[in-house]
Amino acid sequence: MAGRTRKARVADVHEVALGMPHVTVEQGGSGNPVYQVGGKSFVFFRTPRPDAFDPDTGERYDDVIVIWVPSADDKLALVSDQSNPFFTTPHFNGHPSVLVRASHLGELTRQELTEVIQDAWLSRASKRRATTWLEEHRLS
Repeated sequence: MAGRTRKARVADVHEVALGMPHVTVEQGGSGNPVYQVGGKSFVFFRTPRPDAFDPDTGERYDDVIVIWVPSADDKLALVSDQSNPFFTTPHFNGHPSVLVRASHLGELTRQELTEVIQDAWLSRASKRRATTWLEEHRLS
């Protein structure tokens, strides 16, 4: 049970994403990992961009992780919930993803992070792969 309730870490992002079936890891332009299923990204470590920055210093965040979500409603639920660290920026308006800073992952449990990454994978995997995975992981 400790793994479910302990604070999430960056290593968990890599472990959970790689633990999903049919995952490949591409390297972004700066060597940043991009996790894909069937050639579709579902989690990636973003390079610093002008739209995600510290409001006090103006310094660009260098630890932003992009995680796909199944729908606009899911995105709204995650970014509206002040108890978690997910956010978005105008650059991602209309994009089915949320952002989270690696330095804030500890505000989530490992289980919460796992569920978000699994949902990201399910939203990007083929219907056949998603159905197979769900059947294999159906709770009894």
